Amino acid sequence: MTLIYPNLPGRAYEVQKTPTWSTRILTAASGRETRMAMWSAPKWEFRLKYEVLRDTPTENELQILLGFFNQQQGSFGSFLLIDPDDNQATGQTIAVGDGTTASFTLVRTFGGYVEPVGAVVGGLTIYVNGARQTSGYSVAGNALTFSRPPASGAVISADFQYAFLVRFKDDAITAERFLRQMWSVGEVNLITVRG
Repeated sequence: MTLIYPNLPGRAYEVQKTPTWSTRILTAASGRETRMAMWSAPKWEFRLKYEVLRDTPTENELQILLGFFNQQQGSFGSFLLIDPDDNQATGQTIAVGDGTTASFTLVRTFGGYVEPVGAVVGGLTIYVNGARQTSGYSVAGNALTFSRPPASGAVISADFQYAFLVRFKDDAITAERFLRQMWSVGEVNLITVRG
């Protein structure tokens, strides 16, 4: 089971979220460019700040954050991040059946762009041609697998809650004490990974 990043009360309202692409650009002597997209989907970077993390016998938010970071061994381990503003897909078209394919990647539409989600974390309902499916499928991470392939032309859609599969971008986090048993963390940088 993949761990979920802890939701701590001291996180600042301000969050930075950045999609990044990788493009190879070759420029000829004439100035004409040849461009090649290296990735089929962006990597998302999240920059979180913590204004107050308590470290008392009853409230140990600092220990929770730093303990989670150490469990991951810095940027080594991957885990799920639930973005409170971007975690729900409703009536999301997943694919159109071809009569032979049984496995599909769950996706979300964001501003007209469709991309795979990191993992499903709840609220899953699957539909085939608008009919709710109560059995005959399984989900692992972001992979939807039917026990029998949907018919050719069948529209597969879903409602679900999702999370981003991420890792820590850096191998260090700095906590700063500003009052007795009160700490702040200026930045925690997370970046999505391909599953």
